[in-house]
Amino acid sequence: MSNRIDSRLAELGGQGRCALIAFITAGDPAPELTVAAMHALVAAGADIIELGMPFSDPMADGPVIQRSSERALAKGMTLRKTLDALAEFRRSDSRTPVVLMGYLNPIEYMGMDAFAERASAAGADGVLLVDCPVEEIDTCGETLSGHGLRQIFLLSPTTSAQRTEQICAQGQGFLYYVSLKGITGAGSLATDEVAASLRALRARTRVPVAVGFGIKTAEQAAALANAADAVVIGSALVEQLAEASSAEQLAAMAGEVLAPLRRALDDVRDSRAA
Repeated sequence: MSNRIDSRLAELGGQGRCALIAFITAGDPAPELTVAAMHALVAAGADIIELGMPFSDPMADGPVIQRSSERALAKGMTLRKTLDALAEFRRSDSRTPVVLMGYLNPIEYMGMDAFAERASAAGADGVLLVDCPVEEIDTCGETLSGHGLRQIFLLSPTTSAQRTEQICAQGQGFLYYVSLKGITGAGSLATDEVAASLRALRARTRVPVAVGFGIKTAEQAAALANAADAVVIGSALVEQLAEASSAEQLAAMAGEVLAPLRRALDDVRDSRAA
């Protein structure tokens, strides 16, 4: 059964375009601005939204996204409110794919079945759970897929060949390749090495491959656009939007961060067609 992730990535792939995926944390900079922030991302050129479900111990995330979760939780954001925000977003945007990204603890508290049902009803298309690996495909994965949700898996430079094969075989929606050996937003990015790894990975899987965790600039995005199906921007965007206090500021700040990446990715498409 196809969903918005599959349709959007197939459409962009047919146009020779690399997708831009934008991550924000629900509830940051304020719960009442979450929906406005999502619309701002789309207006600024995001093809897919990753909506972070705030959690008190986000082990894979660097300081920027950790602090965004802390701010959101301090202002009363919860998993239920995150799903409510998504449902509100869907009232005026029925096309943009949304992936919920986070950790198992809040979901297990709600109950996996209840979460999958509510996430699907709210309009989610996929779920990326950092601490729910491919080995749990018979539990988490079946429950999510039963509600039409794609389970997005992470791979990294340290993923073993055996696990890579397993993830490639079980992949849904897209695979998320972690460009760095570390947490989100950390370190410097060796784009040539990452691009080589992405090409090798794409040759082994039938689903699109996205790359993220260390991408901060339009130049980095452009350097990876020929090797990936999608580029993810997270920490740089979250850090900028943290200062917003109105929907108007969110729109301006989202454009400031995303517009250069959008142009860079589209320039790569144009150079392919030339």
